Amino acid sequence: MWDPAAYLRYGDERSRPFHDLLARVPAGRPRAVVDLGCGPGTLTATLADRWPDSRVTGLDSAPEMVHRAAALGVPVDFGVADLRDWRPDPDTDVVVSNAVLQWVPGHRDLLTRWARELPAGAVIAVQVPGNFDAPSHRALRAVAGRPTWRDVLGPLLREAPVDDPVGYAHLLVAAGCAVDAWETTYVHLLPAPADGDHPVLTWMEGTALRPVRAALDAAGWSAFRTELGVRLAEAYPVCGGRVYFPFRRVFFVARTGARAEENL
Repeated sequence: MWDPAAYLRYGDERSRPFHDLLARVPAGRPRAVVDLGCGPGTLTATLADRWPDSRVTGLDSAPEMVHRAAALGVPVDFGVADLRDWRPDPDTDVVVSNAVLQWVPGHRDLLTRWARELPAGAVIAVQVPGNFDAPSHRALRAVAGRPTWRDVLGPLLREAPVDDPVGYAHLLVAAGCAVDAWETTYVHLLPAPADGDHPVLTWMEGTALRPVRAALDAAGWSAFRTELGVRLAEAYPVCGGRVYFPFRRVFFVARTGARAEENL
C-alpha cells in the first residue's frame, strides 16, 4: 500500500524532475493530457494549470493515492487504473509518466505500443529514477540478501529495472519517434534531525522500501529498518547538519509519427 504522506515528505525534491521533464514537452494546446501514475495528484494539477483548455486525466493503480488526489478539487479527472491496461483515446496528445515505469516489468513493450497507438504528433514524456546502483540501493540489496530475509525479499528487488537514456532513445526512434533523451544527477541536501531516523532512510520509505515493508511483519520490518539505517548512515554521513544525497534520473520526451532525425 502506498502512503501519500510518506511519499510527499520530500515533495520539493521529488517534484523538481517532473518540472524539468515538462519544460521539454513541445505541446501548445493538446486536446487531452494523461498522467499515468499520478500519485497524490499534486503534480498532475500543474498540468491543468499549464493547459487549462485541455482535458486532463490522472490515473494510478493505488486507490489511496487517487483518493488523496480527488480531494484536491482541481479540474482533473482522477481514476484508479493499471497503466499496463491503458489505451489512448484518439485525441490523446500528451502522455506523462513520472517516476512510475521502474515499477512495471516489461515497460519497454508498453512504450512501443503507446508510440504505435497514439496519434501522430503526440508526445510521450517519461522520467524514471536511475539510481539503482547508488549506495542506497546497494545497501538495500545487501541487507535483503542476508539469510534472515533472503527468501522473502530476494524476489522483490531487481538489480536495474530501467534503461539508460541511449537505450530509451534507440527504442523510441525505432518506433518512429523523434526523441530527446538525457539524464541528470540531483544533489539533494537533506536536513539531518538532531535525533531520529537518517533522512535517506525516510526518503526510501516513501518509494523503494514499500515492497519490503509490505512483505515483513512488524518485528521483521523493525529489524530490517534498523540495520539498513546503520548502513545508510555510513554511506551518507551527516556534514554540517545535512546529508548530501545524489540522485540520478533518466528522462526522455518522444514525439510520435515524426522523423527520428528531427529535433524536439
